[in-house]
Amino acid sequence: GVPGPGFDPPPPPPDYWAEWTLCRSLRNLVHHYYAFGEAPACAQWKRDFANCQEWEERRSPGAQQALRDSERARLRAGRQPHAPVWTPRRRPPEDWHSPLPGEDASE
Repeated sequence: GVPGPGFDPPPPPPDYWAEWTLCRSLRNLVHHYYAFGEAPACAQWKRDFANCQEWEERRSPGAQQALRDSERARLRAGRQPHAPVWTPRRRPPEDWHSPLPGEDASE
């Protein structure tokens, strides 16, 4: 079938395969576990690879829709604002000019 309106062709299957193998790498596993406390979820990359192959070989409408939904979800997740690490101040603290702990004021 012909792609529907507004459908950008997906990246080629080797791109999804590369993402999946990177996600499953030992280096990424260690980094992700250190940063987030859990193993990375790589199953979506493998599903996207299979759907991309299905789209490339058979122009399957189901694979097209699955890829479209996956790419949209990935873009939405990347645009989510991150919570700030600390709350910004409106004005400096009252004692901002005082010496720091352990500093001698006479120096």
